[in-house]
Amino acid sequence: MTWTSTIFRTKAINADHPLGDTGLSRVLGPLDLTLLGIGAIIGAGIFVLTGVAAATQAGPAIVLSYMVAGTACAFAALAYAELAAAIGGCGSAYGYCYAGLGELVAWIIGWDLILEYGVAVSAVAIGWSGYANNALEAVGLGLPAVWLHGPAEGGLVNLPAAAIVLTLALLLGVGIRESVRVNGVMVLIKLLAIGVFLAVAVGRVDPANWVPFMPFGWNGVMGGAALIFFAYIGFDAVSTAAEEARHPQRDLPIGILVSLAVCTLIYILVAAVLTGVVPYPSLNVGSPVADVMLRLGHSWAAGLVAAGAIAGLTTVMLVLYYGLSRIVLAMSRDGLLPPVFARVNRRTQTPLRVILIVGLAMAAVAGLTPIGEVAELVNIGTLAAFFLVCVGVIVLRVTQPDLPRPFRTPWSPLVPLLGAASCLYLALSLPWVTWLRFGLWLAAGLAIYVYYSRHHSALAAQHS
Repeated sequence: MTWTSTIFRTKAINADHPLGDTGLSRVLGPLDLTLLGIGAIIGAGIFVLTGVAAATQAGPAIVLSYMVAGTACAFAALAYAELAAAIGGCGSAYGYCYAGLGELVAWIIGWDLILEYGVAVSAVAIGWSGYANNALEAVGLGLPAVWLHGPAEGGLVNLPAAAIVLTLALLLGVGIRESVRVNGVMVLIKLLAIGVFLAVAVGRVDPANWVPFMPFGWNGVMGGAALIFFAYIGFDAVSTAAEEARHPQRDLPIGILVSLAVCTLIYILVAAVLTGVVPYPSLNVGSPVADVMLRLGHSWAAGLVAAGAIAGLTTVMLVLYYGLSRIVLAMSRDGLLPPVFARVNRRTQTPLRVILIVGLAMAAVAGLTPIGEVAELVNIGTLAAFFLVCVGVIVLRVTQPDLPRPFRTPWSPLVPLLGAASCLYLALSLPWVTWLRFGLWLAAGLAIYVYYSRHHSALAAQHS
């Protein structure tokens, strides 16, 4: 078999049996999937990045930044909805690329998603640790600094960060039904916190704070969009629930599109109110929403916002961790990763080994290393996945025009082309060092593919 035929071999559309028995439990409905999407999207973006991006990148025009990033995500979301309904499987963009673009592209995007979700969970865990310790300090139980930082920052271990990852590992290991219930409760808490903020602050908006509206120009708006794109990661994790949805062909598009629409509206409202209440330069703080509540003299509302932030960050980690475990499961089934990851526990109906192994790895990263700018890898990884999903819709429309598509992306190929172009444009707005780190990660992945995955692929076994 030639090298070319190897890297471009594709998997049959029905290879993952999206409507059959995969060992996972089919318990999720459209509301569950929508709450998963909201749980993944609303987190650090609204409680942290909105203020930072407004102060350093876009000013009051951060509202436009959210519109730009949300529009780019909408194009990608429509592409995800089509492929999730037509192809299914728990591999998300990895599985779609395997069916449409070939094994090498599928491996690259799968490897990329492992980076995206893994780094995101670790980075958010570190942010969660700060909020959690603030809550402990409020009741006189704050942890000493040595238990809040890893060795590189003069401490021993970031104990809360590692602990929350391991706690979520236990929750996900118990079962998807229990995990979804916890996610639903947490989503309601953070939506309540956001609602209280809007109700309290909207009456204190001063339009003078919106002048000048674009102090950093259009480049600032686009820089803000690239930065707050982190706020939108996670809606694609809904598509990894295809094998646990009761009616995936109908419900996955609902969960993906509704959660993105709801969260985009919330982001725009919060950004507009936040920059209208106080001058934008003062928003460059770790918890801008709670800080504004304190300035307005509403300490009780600040406490509720802090609780909402903790709940929000928890659901982000939970859903991304869930998505990561399903992608690793899908890649292992296909032979691109070792078979030890392919087993589903019969009692819990979850990939227990995957959950525990990746959980230990992410807990170690969160507890021992400073994430810092490496978190920007999450943005470029997300944009790469979105870009390839948009391309995949176009390719499959040509190569498999008769494929049943319960949901069709409107105005194709225009919408997927706009999605691909938007993602590429935002990716080019990221710093060059982010591209360098991303290139190093992909180089390591290609080495693994060449020396292991290509030879152990299930398709390779079929051909031999």
